[in-house]
Amino acid sequence: MLDDQALMEALNSTPVVDGRREDRWQDDRELGRWAGEHGGLGDDAEERRWLRAARDALQATEWGTGDAEEGAGAEAGLRRVLAGVRKVPRPGAGLATSATGIEWHLEAPRERRLAVELVLAWADVKERMPGRLRPCGNPECRLFLLDRSRANTARWCSMKTCGNRLKARRHQARARVRGESGPGPE
Repeated sequence: MLDDQALMEALNSTPVVDGRREDRWQDDRELGRWAGEHGGLGDDAEERRWLRAARDALQATEWGTGDAEEGAGAEAGLRRVLAGVRKVPRPGAGLATSATGIEWHLEAPRERRLAVELVLAWADVKERMPGRLRPCGNPECRLFLLDRSRANTARWCSMKTCGNRLKARRHQARARVRGESGPGPE
C-alpha cells in the first residue's frame, strides 16, 4: 500500500515553476519511474492513465472551489477509479500471533491497482489526520501540505519558499501604506 509520502508526491506533481503550472506526470518516463518505485507496472500506458486520473480527481477534491460541477466531476473521477474494486479479508500467516489474524487484500485490475492505492492512501490520511491535508496558503502555488504540527497551523507547503514570499509581500504592502499615509520627506 502507498504511504503518506507517496500520496504527497502524487498530489504535488503539478507545481508552479516560473509562474506556469508544470505537470511532471505528463512525461511517461517520469510517471513510469514513480509507478515502478511504488510497486506498479511502470511501463504500462493504462496504469499511467489511471494514475493521472486518480491524481487529478484527488487534487480537484482537495482544492474544493465550491463549484458544484467541479465537485461532481472529481467525485465521478474517483468513482471510475474505484469501480468494481474490493478489499477482501483473509486469514493471515500470523493468525496465532496477530491481534486479529486478518489481512486485507485489494482486488482491482492490475493496471488500476496503483491508482486505487493512491485513493486509499488519501482516504487513510483524511481519516487518520482530519483537516491536516490541504492546499498551500499561497494562491499562486499548486502544492499541498500535510500538516504534522501539534497546533495544526501550518499554512504553506514550504516556509522557505511560499511562506517567506507571502510574508515579504505583506510587509512590503504595509510599508507602502505607511509611506503613503505618513508625513512626506522634509
